[in-house]
Parts: sequence; structure tokens; C-alpha cells
Amino acid sequence: MDNLENMEYNTTRNHLIMKEYGRHIQKMIEHTLTIEDKETRQKNAYAVIELMGFLNPHLKNVEDFRHKLWDHLFLISDFTLDVDSPYPIPTRETLKAKPETLRYPKKYPKFNHLGKNIEVVIDKALKEENPEKKQGFANAIAYYMKLTYSNWHKELVHDDTIQNELSSITQGELEFNNRPFVKHRTDNRPDRDDYSTGGRGQYRQSYGGRDNRGGRDNRGNAGGRDNRDNRNGRNKNFKKRY
Repeated sequence: MDNLENMEYNTTRNHLIMKEYGRHIQKMIEHTLTIEDKETRQKNAYAVIELMGFLNPHLKNVEDFRHKLWDHLFLISDFTLDVDSPYPIPTRETLKAKPETLRYPKKYPKFNHLGKNIEVVIDKALKEENPEKKQGFANAIAYYMKLTYSNWHKELVHDDTIQNELSSITQGELEFNNRPFVKHRTDNRPDRDDYSTGGRGQYRQSYGGRDNRGGRDNRGNAGGRDNRDNRNGRNKNFKKRY
């Protein structure tokens, strides 16, 4: 009966301020509040800090994790613990204060299929004084414009259209001198050296089919006959003979 009377239930206990540290850490901090000797109270505070860091090793990956532990120590003690901290002692107002609302950047691109970032790149290209870098900017912008146009409209666009649109955006200050070739699934143009259509056909012509009757096949057999027929005949003769 005595054991039943001494049992504690969560409904009879005080509020657990930080659940990640558990009930025992909170009881240790409450005991530290009752210590009158300041030096002993300071030693107990350092011991509690070490135990808090041991129970939560994931805080070691956080920048200034010991600073965060000291802030949690004062928070659990309801900001009434009188100890010296290596960091600025927080107050209830500083920890409870809400951060300022971040302003969401609102961007309204002139050309939706190009996006807002391409306008930033164009502005940087117009401010470039080196002619070679400026030309490189123009070539990269033209390639990106054609790529986005292909992804947006699901079809290819002629280079003159890209040049006209680039000229209208930059008031004629940027002109690309390379062909911004974009490969598309419906693009069958043979006038590009990088995408020549003779590679695979030449491979098939060089290595003809195996059923050629007039010449030597890939295994080097004359007349297209297979050595397996000869081996089968030898096996039959071998069985008949023995």
C-alpha cells in the first residue's frame, strides 16, 4: 500500500516544458534551482549541460550547439536560474519573439515561355564590355531560348524567329553567330554533321546479313553454309560407324 501511495502519474506532475530532454532533466534543473550555494549551483548547471548534449547527439551537427543547450537550460528553468553562462543569457521576450515575415519575391516575366532568369542573363550580357564574352552570352541565350521554345510549344522553331525575338528583347544589341541546334524527336534534318544519318547504315552495309548466299558470311563460311551442318554429318557417320 505504501508503494501505491508513492507512485506518480503524469496527471499529477507539472508540465513538461521540453519533451525531447525528458522528465529527469527537468527534475535536475528544478533541483539546481533549489541550491543556495552559487558555486555548487554553477557546477550542477555545467553537469546538466553535458548530460543534455549526451542525450541529444544530433545537436552536435547544429552550429553553436552548446549555445542552444544553454538557451534550453534557461528555458526549462523558466528564466529563473541564477548562473553564469558563456553566452548571452536569453530572456522570455527574445525566445518567444516571432521572426519577421519574409517578403515573397514577385516576378512578372515579359515572356512566360522564357522565364524571369533569362531576363537577368540578358541584362548581364548587355552590361558586358568584353566583345568575346558578350558574343558568348548571345550564343548561350539563343540556344536557351530555342530550347525553352521547343519544350514549351512541343515543336522546333527556326533560327530567324529566335533572332527576331532576341533583337526585340535587346533592341538589336545582341546577335548570335552560331546555330543554336536543339535536337527534337521530330527533327529529321540531315544537314548537320554532328547528327549524320550514314553512321548506322554504313555499319549495316559493312557487316551484311548472315543469310547471304553468294558470298562469305560473318563466320567466314563460303557460300553462306554453316559449319554446324558438317559437324552434324560427322556425328551421324560416327554413330553409324561405331
